[in-house]
Amino acid sequence: MDLEQFNSLNNEQAFEALKSCVHIQSWIQSIIQQRPFGSVDELYQTAALQAQTWQWSEISEALAQHPRIGEKKAATTLSEREQQFSQKEQAQLGADQDIQQALYQGNLAYEHKFGHIFLIRAAGRSGTEMLAEINRRLENSVELEQFEVKQQLSEIALIRLKQEIQ
Repeated sequence: MDLEQFNSLNNEQAFEALKSCVHIQSWIQSIIQQRPFGSVDELYQTAALQAQTWQWSEISEALAQHPRIGEKKAATTLSEREQQFSQKEQAQLGADQDIQQALYQGNLAYEHKFGHIFLIRAAGRSGTEMLAEINRRLENSVELEQFEVKQQLSEIALIRLKQEIQ
């Protein structure tokens, strides 16, 4: 949809459109409240600034809405739009069974260490690159990893927002 259409949505419709970008209510509500936007750049800047305020509790809840890298389904049911986003983002993963297995093992080790799924902006990354990242991030402290997850989730949300509203 274009910016004019987004600005004219009622709050419930705008909420649904933004929820497919990221399941963080404070982010969605803040963007809705700041409408109308004069330009898409203003919308994107507002969204990026709001993402900097996310708390770990909000991020943790949002992680439940994401499938593991290499998996097609999240722990909860995704909307059709979220499924489309996820499939497109993971398209570079490829069908290499060795990479798939290594990612599966990396996901298990990651979840055991950090207690949540491994989240990475998959768009534009190959399976090999994502595998290298999971292995690198397994060395992180909890605090550093939470910072990296926040950055990755923000990148994902903004990419999706740019695809949703142009």
